[in-house]
Amino acid sequence: MKISAKIFPLDNSRVFDSGNWSVKKGDVVIVNIDSGSESAVVEKINVDCDGEFSCIARKATSIDLETIEKNEKKRTEAVNDCRVMVSERGLTMKIVDAHFSFDGGRITFSFIAEKRVDFRDLVKNLSKKFQRSIRLQQVGSRDEARQKGGFGGCGRELCCIKFSGSLKSVTTEDVRAQQMGQRGSDRLSGLCGRLKCCLGFEAEHYRENLAKMPEHGKTFLVGGRVGRVVDLNVLANEVVVEFEDKVKKKVHISELKTAKK
Repeated sequence: MKISAKIFPLDNSRVFDSGNWSVKKGDVVIVNIDSGSESAVVEKINVDCDGEFSCIARKATSIDLETIEKNEKKRTEAVNDCRVMVSERGLTMKIVDAHFSFDGGRITFSFIAEKRVDFRDLVKNLSKKFQRSIRLQQVGSRDEARQKGGFGGCGRELCCIKFSGSLKSVTTEDVRAQQMGQRGSDRLSGLCGRLKCCLGFEAEHYRENLAKMPEHGKTFLVGGRVGRVVDLNVLANEVVVEFEDKVKKKVHISELKTAKK
């Protein structure tokens, strides 16, 4: 049976063969990957996926779970120590989190940086302090929000957590298509400070409807009167028409007739 399991908070889910182990969603398993042994959480079972996949090593035992818990408790101290070293060296980077590999041989520090950072000296000193292999992984602000968790303004779990791995990047074009540019960045930004992921959910539907809509400023006949399109309601396929006497009327696009020149 093929299963999908998430290894590290910033990794996409990977597919494994469950082998002779009986597992269900939410189970913690131990897997062997190129960088060593890691713990993973089963996200899906009976995954429809072709190809050969490595088997999980085992379901996590009580001792394994204790090891994972101990590693989790070390995270805060490791992050604080790394932040002190970053500050001492004047590096323009923000340390977000730390992850201790299950086999104990590696620590991965995730960080955010606007520009390229030379952290070779930092890695050398971290390795000396922790006596482990050190990896620095650059992430984005959305990755940081995904790690910390939380809820959006809608009251639901953050999209970057709930739909991890299946979200496309959101652009200003998505905002314009939904006629939301005038709302201001504070209302359009999520906890990560970037455009809200949910702005990408309906963007394509808006674009399809927008292609059927008339242009702003174009004139039409509405009930025998000439009017100019001054506003659009893309979802309802409606427009606001302003007549020569400045009276405005909301009409469905099916009511618009081509005005004679």
